Amino acid sequence: MELIIVLVIALVVLGPKRLPAAGRSLGQGMREFKDSLSGREDTPVADERPVAEVGQRES
Repeated sequence: MELIIVLVIALVVLGPKRLPAAGRSLGQGMREFKDSLSGREDTPVADERPVAEVGQRES
């Protein structure tokens, strides 16, 4: 019930055009916060082997 009230208030305050953008930015901020707490980076660590070695099988 409380969630519905909060959503209605957000719809009235932000309007139907800005509400999706506000939700998106809120979700992105929460995701960045959780990632910073866990120490996870946005960019994956690249394989450091040269490109010629990537295609070869290791014996």
